Amino acid sequence: MWPFYGLIGVEFCLTVALLTFTGIAAPNLYRTKLWQDGAENGFNSSPSAGLYAAANYRSYTTPKVWSQFITNYSLVVAVLSMFLMLVKGTMYMLHVLPPVISTILHAVLLVLYAIAVAYQASPDATDPKHPQTGAAWYIVKSCSVTKDKSLVGYCQQAKATFACFVAMLGVFVIYFGLSLWSCIPSKTQRLEYEEKRRAKKLRWAHLDEPDPRPVDSEYRVPETPGVQLGMNPVTPRTLAFNTLGGTRDLPFRSQEKSETKTSTFALRSPGMLRTPMNFGSKKAEKTEVVAPEEAQPPNPEGQIYFPPPPKQSNKRGQ
Repeated sequence: MWPFYGLIGVEFCLTVALLTFTGIAAPNLYRTKLWQDGAENGFNSSPSAGLYAAANYRSYTTPKVWSQFITNYSLVVAVLSMFLMLVKGTMYMLHVLPPVISTILHAVLLVLYAIAVAYQASPDATDPKHPQTGAAWYIVKSCSVTKDKSLVGYCQQAKATFACFVAMLGVFVIYFGLSLWSCIPSKTQRLEYEEKRRAKKLRWAHLDEPDPRPVDSEYRVPETPGVQLGMNPVTPRTLAFNTLGGTRDLPFRSQEKSETKTSTFALRSPGMLRTPMNFGSKKAEKTEVVAPEEAQPPNPEGQIYFPPPPKQSNKRGQ
């Protein structure tokens, strides 16, 4: 943990310095002036070489070290580095920065800073009479060699900018090495991973075991305990509804087709309906039970049966 906090402190200081130097230099505060001063000293080509080439219809490419691209590129890299530093610092403190993401992030920053350093240290060979085989003169020479002494401060700023870029490149090399090393799990981490994998496997192991209960190919209706085969199952709810409906013995009737059904049943006259207005009255509760007539035997001869006339009652009570 402590290497990260040490590196993040160094990176913060260098990033602030780069933002200051590149912001001052943009867009072209002293780049062309240093280029011209080096040409007067014979260290590099002249800024007017492009005008002479255009006048003579010759192709000309501005050296990378003196181009506008390197100035803008350095500023963009410094701003991007500050943003990524804040993001990765917050993610690291919240423990949401995996080593893989850290490796990719620092690899990208390493490439960006390597390009910046390579462009600033690139040679200038556009003038065969005054070739610059290495880095620019303000990097490899002292700032006191300038002909215009007012450019000493600008020379020192350009030198400091290059030094900060080189230092940041070294910091990101260390970052990348530590992140790559963190991607390799240690022995303790491997044991913890195996323990978690074993616990997860045991958690779902019962789902892979076969069911010990026999499985029938045909669908079987579950039998109710205490009820014989062929009888309807009786539950407390079914018994209560049958009792309220006047069919107490409905669940226990036999379902065999050979049994004859009797025609004796009880009829209840509706009487007076029970309503909230007459609830509790004896007249509403009275019901009349009518006994059914005895079943008549079948007539094999097909004769018409006429019932006997009703008996006349004696009005005098005789």
